Amino acid sequence: MMFIQLLTSFLLILPIFFLIITRTSKSRKSSTPLSPSNVFPKSYPIIGSFFAIKSNPNNRTQWTAQILQNSPSATFTLHHLFGYRQIFTANPANVQHILKTHFANYPKGPFFISSLFDFLGNGIFNADGESWKTQRQVSSHEFNTKSLRKFVQIVVDTELHDRLIPIFYDAASGKTVLDLQDILQRFAFDNVCKIAFGYDPACLVPSLPQEQFAEAFEYASEMSSRRFRCLLSIVWKIKRFFNAGSEKRLKIAITKVRDLAKKIVREKKQELADKSSLESVDLLSRFLSSGYSDEDFVTDIVISFILAGRDTTSAALTWFFWLLHEHPEVEKQILKEIKEKSDMPVFEEVKDMVYTHASICESMRLYPPVPMDTKLAVKDDVLPDGTVVKKGTLVTYHPYAMGRMEKIWGSDWAEFKPERWLERDEAGKWSFVGRDAYTYPVFQAGPRICLGKEMAFLQMKRVVAGVLRRFKVVPAVEDGFHPEIVVYLTSKMESGFPVRVEERGELD
Repeated sequence: MMFIQLLTSFLLILPIFFLIITRTSKSRKSSTPLSPSNVFPKSYPIIGSFFAIKSNPNNRTQWTAQILQNSPSATFTLHHLFGYRQIFTANPANVQHILKTHFANYPKGPFFISSLFDFLGNGIFNADGESWKTQRQVSSHEFNTKSLRKFVQIVVDTELHDRLIPIFYDAASGKTVLDLQDILQRFAFDNVCKIAFGYDPACLVPSLPQEQFAEAFEYASEMSSRRFRCLLSIVWKIKRFFNAGSEKRLKIAITKVRDLAKKIVREKKQELADKSSLESVDLLSRFLSSGYSDEDFVTDIVISFILAGRDTTSAALTWFFWLLHEHPEVEKQILKEIKEKSDMPVFEEVKDMVYTHASICESMRLYPPVPMDTKLAVKDDVLPDGTVVKKGTLVTYHPYAMGRMEKIWGSDWAEFKPERWLERDEAGKWSFVGRDAYTYPVFQAGPRICLGKEMAFLQMKRVVAGVLRRFKVVPAVEDGFHPEIVVYLTSKMESGFPVRVEERGELD
């Protein structure tokens, strides 16, 4: 019955699609560069802003950010096929309204959950209601335990000193080019697997092996995100029904991820059953010891945490090292801070690296790991700026655009300027001045604010201090090159980040 419904719907829209595609090919030939006067997409009956959407398949984030920058209220409505609407906003008051004040009216919703369900299942990042609440409560407790924080410090330091730094020394002595984005993804993947599973995939070893789990995870993440770009979700659903094309490859990748994850869950269950006390401090051991024994559910939870821990910190650090090379005066200040803190214990060193912290925040302002996030309105509403929201409307808040809003950051918003996060006291010492989470929603905000925020900063600052103390990272690119951002479930640097590594002498 489901197959007949899908096929009937597809056949009904096929003639319309033929007309649309024909018109689109003609419109491309006469397209003109965008300017403030024509940046807002035109909308037509039935097809909405199809032509504009189809013309921006791979730069949706930048395109919608430009529109928001030119919108007086920092909000606009995009019209999809057949009357479906999506509201984009970079207005802090609206963000607070969506993520906190009217949180219950803006869950992830069935559109988001169904698109990612094959990959993430009922994990915390793909759940609403009681399922999300339960996972959040257990996770919140575990993330606040001293033993887990200590475990994270040990894991990060071990990965840094035993793997990352030796690879950098080898690259420096051999004058070889590294893809820093790939290296940082491997680093983060090893870390999060050890923290989440107590499992070491050993992706970051000198041979830089092609690890099946990591490759499958990468592909599953990318292809799952592509479902959101389909102009009609029925297209990917039909491909999935017939197990064809990209959906067939996605299914294979997801099967690899889940099979290995389940194997690790089973082994961890057995390990806990054989021991009278909990010696492991990884997240999986904690969930299983808290009474969560359903294999599929626990697997969903762990996969969600891997997604959060692997792609976000590696994306943030990739863009950070690019911006640092472009701004040597900032690198000089960070090196000064590293030298001043070098005699401190690890935790104290990281905690007191105020200028480095500000620099990472500034980097994520311009290149947030999650550039956009979408909710679904459960019932009719009106946003603080007067935008009318109808039941069933997709509502997207846009951290990437918010980091580029003159109304928020001033006329120098395009500058990489860590000092905007700092102020000096009477003694001339820097202190960090944060922004509220609704102006800077890089870690979400409200009830769903990121639980791993502090751990992410711990990991990033340890990497920055450990690398810059010993090495200078130099992009292996031509003069005038500027990397492009590409967005899947998280943001990445298109085609990677080739760098050369030079050993640094004594810190000046």
